[in-house]
Amino acid sequence: MALPGESDEDFAKRLQIELNRDEDVERQLQEDHLFALTVAEQIQNNSDVDEDFTCNHPLKSPTQNVRGIREDGAVYETHSDTSILQVPEIHNSSSTNNSRFENQSVSLERTAMDKYKKLETSVSSSYSHEISDSDSDTDNFEPKSSKTVHNDSLSSSLHEISESDNSDEDTCQGSSLKKSPSRSKPAMEESDDYKQDSKDKRPKCKFGKTCYRKNPKHLKAFWHPEGEHGHSSIPGTSSNEEAPPSKKQKLDQKGSDHCLKMNDRFGFYLTKVAGIDNAHNLHAVHIKDILSTSMGNLQASAQFNYMFDIPWLIQQYPVEFRSKPLLIVHGMQRETKAEYDMAAMNYSNVKLCQAKMEIMYGTHHTKMMLLLYDNGMRVVITTANNIHQDWYQKTQGVWISPLFPKLDKGEASAGDSDTHFKKDLLEYLSAYKLNGLKEWQEHIKQHNMSSAKVFILGSVPGRHLGEKKTAFGHLKLRKILQEHGPSVSEVKGWPVVGQFSSIGSMGPNKDNWLCAEWRESLSTAKGLGGLRTADAPLKLIFPTKDNIRLSLEGYPAGASVPYSIHTAKKQQFLHEYFHQWRAEVQGRSRAMPHIKTYLRMSPDSKKIAWFAVTSSNLSKAAWGALEKKQSQLMIRSYEIGVLFLPQMFGAEKFFEVQDKECQNSGEFPVPYDLPPTPYTKQDRPWLWDIPYKDLPDTHGNMWCPS
Repeated sequence: MALPGESDEDFAKRLQIELNRDEDVERQLQEDHLFALTVAEQIQNNSDVDEDFTCNHPLKSPTQNVRGIREDGAVYETHSDTSILQVPEIHNSSSTNNSRFENQSVSLERTAMDKYKKLETSVSSSYSHEISDSDSDTDNFEPKSSKTVHNDSLSSSLHEISESDNSDEDTCQGSSLKKSPSRSKPAMEESDDYKQDSKDKRPKCKFGKTCYRKNPKHLKAFWHPEGEHGHSSIPGTSSNEEAPPSKKQKLDQKGSDHCLKMNDRFGFYLTKVAGIDNAHNLHAVHIKDILSTSMGNLQASAQFNYMFDIPWLIQQYPVEFRSKPLLIVHGMQRETKAEYDMAAMNYSNVKLCQAKMEIMYGTHHTKMMLLLYDNGMRVVITTANNIHQDWYQKTQGVWISPLFPKLDKGEASAGDSDTHFKKDLLEYLSAYKLNGLKEWQEHIKQHNMSSAKVFILGSVPGRHLGEKKTAFGHLKLRKILQEHGPSVSEVKGWPVVGQFSSIGSMGPNKDNWLCAEWRESLSTAKGLGGLRTADAPLKLIFPTKDNIRLSLEGYPAGASVPYSIHTAKKQQFLHEYFHQWRAEVQGRSRAMPHIKTYLRMSPDSKKIAWFAVTSSNLSKAAWGALEKKQSQLMIRSYEIGVLFLPQMFGAEKFFEVQDKECQNSGEFPVPYDLPPTPYTKQDRPWLWDIPYKDLPDTHGNMWCPS
């Protein structure tokens, strides 16, 4: 239909442009569909791969120019060559003279949205049905109505809503599983309590209290009645909470020495997070705190990790330590290895050591520091990569050992702890079979580590037989709990809690690995190989889509929480175990977890029987899987963590759980709130390889994976 005042010639030109655009979109959809099929074939055998393997092997998809209609009615346009589409702030039609095209687009969007809702409602309801049906065929995850994603009516509706039409939304296998977009209704007339101040000249946001926008620029440009943004059920996003500032925040480095003294009993810390109340950072550490001069006069160090930003890492050392010998142990190959080699050439004191990857799809996922001082040595085990992003606005865990003094000459075989810390650390390093680590093995032998109160939980690639079978992976945890864990009667019925940032393939059903050998290991009690699985309820903490969307980082936080639709569609049984990420006690509900922890919790959530922090995510690659009639344990990746048992720290039977901000010396600082919060019916686990364009994140972004 011609616009008012539009000539027939102009109308014909505009119509032709729209037809051409439709043809381009349809062609792009076909091309991207072929691309998605190719990707599916490439990753068919990679379903058991952990987060860092997938992060290092991105699959690029075509980028598009994006144009669409924002919730306030304004038109935006952006050029996408990354995975995030930044939505620029534009005044809405009430305060600017929008063009006739913009007004027409708003009308088109509203009409198309109604069509889109009807189509997506059936898709969403089908997903809800199938995800909750534990008896459904796990290999047939595609919703019954998912074919509508590819039909002409839905494509047309998507086109009318936004010219962006990111093809991944139609071609990736999980596109039909996303929550249906819902337009916020215009706000009703405000009561006297919510009247705009006469001095406030900002135009009113047309959606008033129902507006979900978190972008600080939007809040500044438009007036909202009090109580806006109270829609979120995600902890830490109440109506009184400020949106994260657009400018980059700095971490407060004060109070580090106080922190280390306060938490000396356990040596376990969370990392500092920018953008939260500083009170929640008082007992936290940054990498600079760990490497500071207050920890000792550093002579040399070794950094084990998956990801490195070598120039950034050097800057985290005090100036006086930046020329000290530094060994970097990694598992990268090809292009990334060449990049590391090139970066290290700028520092004469830096040496690189490449871990051997003996089994396909494994990674060097270990995150550990060995710090040698003139008066002793420390071991530090973390969950953070050695890159800026991991130490900025994520929840990470760190264990810092006591200062291990040097032994007198001739005592290299002495100095071990009741937890066999020294023996297990040497066994772990010797499994690398690298000459470059022999010097550090000698350093460890020369130090007294009898003050270590934690057990080492390591994983190394290989098929482990005989005595080695219980030396690594989940069987190592099973062995420790069988020898030193709580008794059966003390923990009968206590839930096992697993919290992680990546999920691998669990097999065709829950009894293939998750609720069989893995849960048996984590539910083991003293004197028994394991409890009956029915006696150990399982709770798995993994961020929801809205946990990610409303986080400090917004959607980009999801890049460090990989769980693919390809894997998710095969293991719907996981949904019954999922719980939200919630960390109000620690002030980190909006700091997305890259930490990985596992524990045994009392039914009243006030005590824990043990606690483990590790680099191991929920995957066979990390924990290992039994093979050949359970005669051997196959592990793909290098991992390391530590296990805390109450009796090693002077507690009688259990750790008391810290349940308030101020930590007592006897309470264990569990990183998240207990009991865990189950998913609601509307919650979905974060899937990192499907687009999220229905609602923007805290920075006004959409997620369009490439």
